[in-house]
Amino acid sequence: HPEGLPEGSITVDCEGSAGQSFGAFLPAGVTLGVSGDANDYFGKGLSGGVLSVRPPERATYKFDENVIVGNVAFYGATGGRGFVNGRAGQRFCVRNSGAVVVVEGVGAHGCEYMTGGTVVVLGEVGPNFAAGMSGGVAYVYDRLGTLAGRCNAELVDLLAPTEEDLEAVRALVEEHVRRTQSPRGIKMLYQWADARTHFVKVIPRDYERVLAYVAEARAAGRDRAEALTYAFDKMREA
Repeated sequence: HPEGLPEGSITVDCEGSAGQSFGAFLPAGVTLGVSGDANDYFGKGLSGGVLSVRPPERATYKFDENVIVGNVAFYGATGGRGFVNGRAGQRFCVRNSGAVVVVEGVGAHGCEYMTGGTVVVLGEVGPNFAAGMSGGVAYVYDRLGTLAGRCNAELVDLLAPTEEDLEAVRALVEEHVRRTQSPRGIKMLYQWADARTHFVKVIPRDYERVLAYVAEARAAGRDRAEALTYAFDKMREA
């Protein structure tokens, strides 16, 4: 079936330390959850499935201050959703083109060369964030104000999220809590009136313009394909 199985058709709960490339190319309909930690390339090529990782129940450390997945997690993901209860290493979501992922902090080069999808970071990012990012969008919880100094602004703008953006972010935080029991997520939802004011939207300038043209065309009654053609024509004219 080209669309894969319906979501939740197969669910596997795992315990312990997941090795390299755990959940690689996970297709639609399959849900993998890890109670423990995971190595490099977690969720590489995720292509429709749902993948999550959280510390074991006996863990006593602060989840959001410790790395739970290695480097290059969700590399080249094309679809699906991922939830990481803890921090990730370097090069998180590099070349993501369609997956929706929530994480509680990332190392250097996060969202590098990203072309699509959505990343929600519920904590700080490392240096060179969004380098070469030409598509997709990231929402970063920037309470400490460190994002601007760590973001590669060559292709992206840092904006205040819209109300619609914040509704989508909140829904993802709720799912993050549901799938990983994240203490940081629970606290954030409880204090949402304050938490919502600290999110920053990171979006490539050209991608933002394309989305605006698509929205304009859709509002005028054009279907999706026509709207995309209109947007690309407008970009060529610019």
